[in-house]
Amino acid sequence: MPGALVVLSGGMDSAVCLASEASTLDRKAPLLALTFDYGQRHRVEIERAHALAEHYRAEHIIVALDRAPFAGSALTDLSLDVPAASSQSTRSVPVAPRIPSTYVPARNTIFLAIAIGVAESRDLDSVTIGVNAIDYSGYPDCRPEFIEAFREVARLGQRRGVEGSPVQVKAPLLLLDKAAIVRLGASLSVPFEMTWSCYRGGPDPCGSCDACELRRRGFAAAGIEDPAIRDRRLSEP
Repeated sequence: MPGALVVLSGGMDSAVCLASEASTLDRKAPLLALTFDYGQRHRVEIERAHALAEHYRAEHIIVALDRAPFAGSALTDLSLDVPAASSQSTRSVPVAPRIPSTYVPARNTIFLAIAIGVAESRDLDSVTIGVNAIDYSGYPDCRPEFIEAFREVARLGQRRGVEGSPVQVKAPLLLLDKAAIVRLGASLSVPFEMTWSCYRGGPDPCGSCDACELRRRGFAAAGIEDPAIRDRRLSEP
C-alpha cells in the first residue's frame, strides 16, 4: 500500500506537513517520520519531533550524523552566536539578500538524499519536506530550484526513477507565507504547542532569532494566538 515519509524537524512547518500526510493517507498506509540529529544546538527539536510522531502514530526514525562536517554554522558551532532577527533576514522575498550564519552547509541536500533512499528501501511513494521560500531565513536549499533539482535526482539516480515510478519529492509549503502555514495547520488541528522554532534551544524560546520572529509574525498575521505562548503564560505563577 502506498506510504509516505516526512522529514520531521520538530518545527511548525514540518509538523504541518506531517499532519497533512496523516490526514490524506489511507489509515493502513505506512507513515514514516525521519528526524536528523546533526549536533544542532537546539536539540530540544528532536524531542518535539518524537512527540509529534507519536501524536500522529507515525514510525519515527532518528538518523545521527557527525557534527564535524557541518562546521561553520551557528546552529552547530557553539562558539558562534545565533544572530538576532533583522528586517532583511526575515522578509518575504523570493531570495533573501544575504545568507545568515545559521545556514548549515548542504543540510537539506543530505537530508533529502537520505530520505529518498529510505523511502525507496521501504517502498514508500513520497518524501515531504517543509521548506519554504517566502517567509524564511534565506537559505539556498529552501528554494523552488533546489526542490526541482532533487526531483531530478530521484528520477535519474534511483531504480524506481529509472523504472518510471520515482519517489515523489513534495514541498507543499514552498510558496506559502507563514500566516498561510499557520492557518493550514490550524485547519488540520496541528498541536503547535508541541513544536519548537527557536534556533538557540534552551528551556524557552529566545524570542529574538530569525525562527522566533518568523513564528511570531506568522501567528500575528494569521490572527491566531500561538498556543505555545499561551501555555507558557498560563503556567506562570
